[in-house]
Amino acid sequence: MNMRKELEESIDEMVEELKKREREQDELLRLTRQLVRECANAIKSIHARDRESAKRHIAKADELVEKVKALDENFERISSQALQEYVEVKVLDALVNGKELPTYKKLEVPFTVYLTGLCDVIGELRREMLESLKEGKKEDAKKYFELINDIYDSMLPLRFSNSLLPNFRRKQDVARSQVEHARSELLR
Repeated sequence: MNMRKELEESIDEMVEELKKREREQDELLRLTRQLVRECANAIKSIHARDRESAKRHIAKADELVEKVKALDENFERISSQALQEYVEVKVLDALVNGKELPTYKKLEVPFTVYLTGLCDVIGELRREMLESLKEGKKEDAKKYFELINDIYDSMLPLRFSNSLLPNFRRKQDVARSQVEHARSELLR
């Protein structure tokens, strides 16, 4: 067999593999868009105190996460944002409803995704705190602030480079700002 023929056969194999990966990537992109929408709708329902709607959206998100994980092997960079949204809604739902905080192991997500999702949930808990204040429920507002503060304080020891925890420091800085604003809003 000559070199050219071997090379062409080898490249043909690579083309087939790349086509397969492209189809998987397209499907993963579709699923992650759906997952982000379900999570956004679940968060909206949680804030609106529409428990039934939140349950439906979270159940759909749970289904989508399983499909995303099945395709995730070669595309973690694509799925990480959607999984982060999933962490955010699952943690928010648990904390608003007095349930146990789900860990990254229980959610079966990478801990890097879990940590950035925790940073984002601080803003959603602040929103709950502000709603409680508006409704004159000072004790509920304090409870939400304690949750915010506990999450933030727990993550303070995490000081690693962006190569180890992508986007975490930026999100941690935003979370710090959220905590500071929440503290001043609670004291008004």
